[in-house]
Amino acid sequence: MRLVFAGTPDTALPSLRALLDSPRHEVVAVVTRPDAQSGRGRKVHPSPVAQLADEAGIEVLRPAKAGDPDFLDRLREIDPDCCPVVAYGALLPQAALDIPRHGWVNLHFSLLPAWRGAAPVQHAVLHGDEITGAATFRIVKELDAGPVFGVVTEPVRPDDTSGDLLGRLAESGAELLLATLDGIEDGTLEAREQPHDGVSLAPKIDVDDARVDWTAPALRVDRLIRACTPAPGAWTEFRGQRVKVGPVKLAPDADRLGPGEVRAAKNSVLVGTASHPVELSEVQPQGKRLMTAAEWARGVRVTGEDRLG
Repeated sequence: MRLVFAGTPDTALPSLRALLDSPRHEVVAVVTRPDAQSGRGRKVHPSPVAQLADEAGIEVLRPAKAGDPDFLDRLREIDPDCCPVVAYGALLPQAALDIPRHGWVNLHFSLLPAWRGAAPVQHAVLHGDEITGAATFRIVKELDAGPVFGVVTEPVRPDDTSGDLLGRLAESGAELLLATLDGIEDGTLEAREQPHDGVSLAPKIDVDDARVDWTAPALRVDRLIRACTPAPGAWTEFRGQRVKVGPVKLAPDADRLGPGEVRAAKNSVLVGTASHPVELSEVQPQGKRLMTAAEWARGVRVTGEDRLG
């Protein structure tokens, strides 16, 4: 099939590579978000998908909005059979959805109808799901509600960050997406409507949501930090300054500490929660580099009066 691939971040690259390598399909163009500022110098860079497409010599479309008339006209000229989508990052109007004869097929990183929305992997980690996965479905106007072609499952490991889990799902999901497009071309795959029961929503987790509440139980603290790693990054405050914190270890056998109370030893730093303490692993003070928690505690000279949060 003639394909126009839509995607933006690194997460979409395994799927794009799989389609580029497929002898059955031809990626004739990609759609991605406009170039944006990134990095410490805030220079403007193309998206990872745009960079890979440029390397492969494929046309790159960067509409400010997917409803822009010039973009829609160009998409009609290309006349794709299908438009696979992985983490594109923008809403698609009906005018765009109507162009490819087999529609737009999205790879979504949850077992639909669970975790519809922008942050399915983060919410799976945050809520302590033991199993998650990825699904391919035909995009309709309602958010992530289209009929499903296929799924793959993936266990959520006790120490998984969102980044860890998403990395595995991006790889297994790429295989699922390729198999889905093969089935669509063969006419052997039929999409099935999602059940009405079991719908849950996964809205974007922003910086404010990533603030650690040390008055919560240790398990909740652990899940929040892992869910927000690497983005947007869990954080707390220390002596009035913002500090990012990496994944923690549960320390149920340690002596109790008050919520946010810090106890530093030579090679470990414990912080109190509403239940038992947790052990910090890495810390990044505002404007400084990432460092071990023990290194940070020595540098700031933690006292018995200090609290996080």
